[in-house]
Amino acid sequence: MSDAESAADESTTAKAVYRTLGEPFRARADAEMDAIGWTIFLGMVILLVPLLPFIILVWLVTKGLDAVTPSED
Repeated sequence: MSDAESAADESTTAKAVYRTLGEPFRARADAEMDAIGWTIFLGMVILLVPLLPFIILVWLVTKGLDAVTPSED
């Protein structure tokens, strides 16, 4: 066995070989998407809190009408 063959064998056995096209994925914190998610959440809260009394009123009227009218079942 020549020195070139033994060096080639050592390099492939010492390092794991992966059949991929890109770099392996390394998990990391995604602060940018975290900030976007909090912005969307806070925007929805700001929009929905003023509408909350109307949503509750519609829900109560619906429940009241369901209790008064006879069901078809």
